[in-house]
Amino acid sequence: MSLTLKDFNFDNNTININKSYQRIDQKDIITTPKTTKAVRVVSMPKTVMEEAQNLIACTYGVGKEDRIFTFSKSFLHHEMKRGCKATGVKKMKVHALRHSAISLLIEKGFSVVDIGNRVGHESSEITFRYAHMFPNKQQEMREMLDEVIEDV
Repeated sequence: MSLTLKDFNFDNNTININKSYQRIDQKDIITTPKTTKAVRVVSMPKTVMEEAQNLIACTYGVGKEDRIFTFSKSFLHHEMKRGCKATGVKKMKVHALRHSAISLLIEKGFSVVDIGNRVGHESSEITFRYAHMFPNKQQEMREMLDEVIEDV
């Protein structure tokens, strides 16, 4: 929510995460992230960057230092609730999307260290908390070990 035009690198498909947005006493406050690991450059899918570029192109008068997403967190929560209701998806909070993305990356086999770096976790222990979401990995590991042993 604190992203500015300067944070987007459309040539390299990256976003520079270097600040944090808060709403305190009805005022928008931009601060440094909570931890040093939270400051990072994230490589983004091309389609996401194309959508961001389209959004920026349709927004009138956005300067390099202006926030692109000017809506409040409460508005975002409201829209998430409305969207879930309209689509019949189980009600969830916005932060659940972050959890889902991390869980998907774990399921796809990316290392906990790489995922932690991507999302700005201070330690890999934080990322490991998501591992319980995919218990079938134990079965997959056993099957792979069975195959290795059979080949010996």
